Amino acid sequence: MDLEMELCEAEAKAWRSLASYKFMMFGYWAAIWVHLNRIGEFNHPNPFKPLVDLAQNIVAERVEQASTLVKHGG
Repeated sequence: MDLEMELCEAEAKAWRSLASYKFMMFGYWAAIWVHLNRIGEFNHPNPFKPLVDLAQNIVAERVEQASTLVKHGG
């Protein structure tokens, strides 16, 4: 199997893992995808970036909510 096919397989396994609530396996396969993309010098955009963006937005909202509660005595 060539590297490009392994990259596709890693992405598919990552999404299947996430869809099955197998978060550690998602992380494993997402990391494999990043590694293969790097060593293969494919420079494909990370397909998991929207998830990272979503997580960052959720964290920012929760931090904002918490600081609002603290300011107003909670």
